[in-house]
Amino acid sequence: MTETREPFHLHLVSDSTGETIRSVSRACLAQFEDTEVIEHFWPMARTAKAMDLVLEEISEKPGPVMFTVVNDKLGEQLVRGCRLRQVPCISVLDPVIEAVGSFLGMEPTNEIGGQHELDAAYFQRIEAMDWTLSHDDGQRTHELDGSDIVLIGVSRTSKTPTCLYLANRGIKAANVPWVPGIPLPPGLDKLENPLVIGLTNDPKRLVELRRARLSSLQQDEETPYVDFDKVREEITEARRYFARNQWPVIDVTRRSIEETSAAILTLYNRRLEERGEAALSRPSDVVS
Repeated sequence: MTETREPFHLHLVSDSTGETIRSVSRACLAQFEDTEVIEHFWPMARTAKAMDLVLEEISEKPGPVMFTVVNDKLGEQLVRGCRLRQVPCISVLDPVIEAVGSFLGMEPTNEIGGQHELDAAYFQRIEAMDWTLSHDDGQRTHELDGSDIVLIGVSRTSKTPTCLYLANRGIKAANVPWVPGIPLPPGLDKLENPLVIGLTNDPKRLVELRRARLSSLQQDEETPYVDFDKVREEITEARRYFARNQWPVIDVTRRSIEETSAAILTLYNRRLEERGEAALSRPSDVVS
């Protein structure tokens, strides 16, 4: 019989937006099963008065404290207050900052929210995300030549999530669905600016994905959409179309979104290099 644990209080304190501390706390809590946490979130705590309010709440609802505070005085105020209240208090960034600073022989800038600086790359990602959302699933196809990448694929090949993943890297990605019997947008085979890539999948796996999708929508699962022979024919027809247009093809059967995106960026970088332009970082090299 599983022991029922009492919920505990967890205080998350940050002098910035608190995104970092929330991500770290989620990762930590995932290691403890059958636990229920009552989260107290304190973003933008940048004054002694704000820290006093945090400590008052900790007194009323004691529990572990995790914080990201770059101001030494405020950090000391929080640590001292937690020590008096006999609750654990952990600075999640200090060990990492100290280790990196020691290796580089440099002192940290202690800039609040420095990782969220609104630089050119940030606005490029916002622009790319807006483009991708407005050109998803065959929308506004007359503007596709303004894309960096256009993905064409049969249903359930993760076109949309892959495009969103690329957009978060500053890539203006659009996608067009391949639907049997429905003509593709005119001029698709004459696009000059974007790299056009075909996405495909193993027929058996595709049928499984589509059946799961129909089941989640409580729709009839006995349709040509999930008929194995029809699906295999659909994939073969799509592959032939991609080949006629000499578009590269990626089989997503055994790939995660990240792996598919990495393969796409490899092709995109190769194209940039052929044009004499600077290559982009791979997804694994980019810090969001």
